[in-house]
Amino acid sequence: MSQISALDSKKKYSFNKLQKRIRRFTGQAIADFNMIEDGDKVMVCLSGGKDSYTMLDVLLYMQRVAPIKFTIVAVNLDQKQPGFPEHVLPRYLSELGVDYKIVEEDTYSIVLDKIPEGKTTCSLCSRLRRGILYRTATELGATKIALGHHRDDILETLFLNMFHGGQLKAMPPKLVSDDGKQMVIRPLAYCAEKDIARYSSILEFPIIPCNLCGSQDNLQRVAIKGMLNDWDKRFPGRIESMFKALQNVTPSHLADTKLFNFAELTTQATPYENGDLAFDPPTFNPRLLVDEQEESSVKIINL
Repeated sequence: MSQISALDSKKKYSFNKLQKRIRRFTGQAIADFNMIEDGDKVMVCLSGGKDSYTMLDVLLYMQRVAPIKFTIVAVNLDQKQPGFPEHVLPRYLSELGVDYKIVEEDTYSIVLDKIPEGKTTCSLCSRLRRGILYRTATELGATKIALGHHRDDILETLFLNMFHGGQLKAMPPKLVSDDGKQMVIRPLAYCAEKDIARYSSILEFPIIPCNLCGSQDNLQRVAIKGMLNDWDKRFPGRIESMFKALQNVTPSHLADTKLFNFAELTTQATPYENGDLAFDPPTFNPRLLVDEQEESSVKIINL
């Protein structure tokens, strides 16, 4: 890591803290969701962006220090976008000594043919890409498919589904594919995008920009990302609190009759677990229940 050795002592100390934080959060997510098991072959999907580079870097570290044995194969899907630098990833992975496979599929032409000009291409592009990656995982005998989505991606998906899909649904850290044959994991689920961006910048990963969807400024996700970034700047701790909420769900306090049997809910002589406390706000400090426009220091406590 010549980049690190070139840093002064203060910046090196800061980087070490950053690296430890990313590694700790990744290890915690892997443990919490049992993402990687002994003997697994993990297919690391490498797009050439900051997130997937960071994921590969951390998983290679985990491979060295973990008490279990697992193998890694990096896979990149060359979608035949004009100007795509085909040499970058093979050279980078060869220098690392990482087993890899480059899959060449002209999804770029398909997307341009099927999606009208000016419309977002992400939906079709992601479906095509997902199918190819699932097929590749089967061909390679991979037991896990690792994607580089992070904490902010998960929260953005939550708000996208609420605002535009009418669903209280985010992006799970671990899931089974639609056909039931593949296990998908997101080791960076607990990591903040700003940490990943800084980490990637310091290590000078050879970033490859996406010229197909990355340049579309009209994406709804861009608007959601801007909203979350604004909240993060103005209300420190809010993003962390929202993500924590995804891990502390009370079905009886939502309104999904498939998730909780409201129809057969009855009174009882003993205290009811997770019961309603009428109109009292037990998790808030009453002194702080003010309009956030008047006092920006509103904080949720007892989480």
